[in-house]
Amino acid sequence: MRIRISLFWKILFWLGVNLVVLGIALPVLFNLQFHLSPNARLAGDYGDRIDAVARLIAAEIEGKNQTERDAVLQRYRDAYRVEFYLYTNTGMILAGPVDPLPPKVMLEIKRPAPAPPPRPPRNGEPPPAPRHPIFTVTTADPTRYWVGIRMPLGDPSQAPPVRATLLAASESMSGHGLFFDPKPWAIIIVVVFGISVLVWLPFVHGLTRSIRQMTAATEEIAEERFAVRVDQSRSDELGRLSAAINHLAARLSGFVTGQKRFLGDIAHELNSPLGRMQFALGILEQRVTPADRDYVADVQEEVQTMSRLVSELLTFAKAGIRSAELILEPVSLHPLAVRTVAQEAADTQTPVHIEIGDTVTVLAQPELLARALGNLIRNALRYAGASGPIFITATQTGSQVRVVVRDNGPGVPESEVGRLFDPFYRLERDRARQTGGAGLGLAIVKSCVEACRGTVTAKNLSPFGFEVTITLQAVK
Repeated sequence: MRIRISLFWKILFWLGVNLVVLGIALPVLFNLQFHLSPNARLAGDYGDRIDAVARLIAAEIEGKNQTERDAVLQRYRDAYRVEFYLYTNTGMILAGPVDPLPPKVMLEIKRPAPAPPPRPPRNGEPPPAPRHPIFTVTTADPTRYWVGIRMPLGDPSQAPPVRATLLAASESMSGHGLFFDPKPWAIIIVVVFGISVLVWLPFVHGLTRSIRQMTAATEEIAEERFAVRVDQSRSDELGRLSAAINHLAARLSGFVTGQKRFLGDIAHELNSPLGRMQFALGILEQRVTPADRDYVADVQEEVQTMSRLVSELLTFAKAGIRSAELILEPVSLHPLAVRTVAQEAADTQTPVHIEIGDTVTVLAQPELLARALGNLIRNALRYAGASGPIFITATQTGSQVRVVVRDNGPGVPESEVGRLFDPFYRLERDRARQTGGAGLGLAIVKSCVEACRGTVTAKNLSPFGFEVTITLQAVK
């Protein structure tokens, strides 16, 4: 017995696997980055770099005048591609460009500095010197990123040091690597995304593949192609849904086949009494008085209408029932179209143009294909014969042949196109003799074409006209 696992628990399982893999991978990447670049750890210790640069600058400018201090800051600017300024905490410039500072930056310079946080020792070494306090400011028009570090200037053992602030300004948020290095974070994002894709892709691919199969199967079932089946090997809810779709297709196939067989049996049984009625009416017509023959003629016309309906029902039922057991054969389209047009358009003045090459051959059953083509020609002549010629064309594309019957009539309402091939559906709501049959013509076309392993579609043309396309397998 197969154990069925809920799709919900499958998703939770794969999520857990993803988190476990990421939990193992992130410490590995952190340690790798730590060993490759101790001064650029992933925790964002840009303060160590700024602090180290500030100590170097403070040592170099000690005892120098402003011109010499400017030269030192210029050298560091060229090295780091960051603008450096040196101000006292009262707002007096000591070195760097003389451009006025933004008010937000000047306010931070004059703000009392907090006590530096203690720094824990590393690997048993003596505690390092406290890091100088650091602040950050972002200004606009233009956008610049500022990092300030408080530092004393001068020798504290000889005289009170000058409380100063070293500013580093850049148009880049990373300060070209001085503030922080974005490369490790970019590497982490790429690796995390890659791991997530590798972990989730097989699961999501299997999930979406099953959904695509079920979607395609339900579309086939909606078109009354019940032989379609879905892979039901999954053990979750999608597997159960696949099995349900297969069961539904099998049941619908049985229902539809049984319905068509029932219609065929009824039509077959009605043929005999209708034939006897026609024979009796023929005898009755000869024996009644001339004044009563019109009544007999009306009854004969009604019986003939019933006979045509029964014949159409029988054709519709046989086409659907025999589709699975038909043996298809190569059929040359041009002579079949010529014979069909001769039969259907013999008593009409509307020209029917056949534009089919002599070498176009399809795989079909000749009788059913002729019946489908004849019904299309008859419909076109009935509803659009007064609007101009009818065209029958055929084009081969690869392994398929498209047979198109086109007219120049007004077409049909766009909302009704999808229902034209339904059995007993008619655009005319009344069923008077003047308007034709009982709505089985296009349904018979669809049954005949599908029995030949083909498809049929219909559409309106612009600005006017209507066409029906039959697609069949080509014979090379």
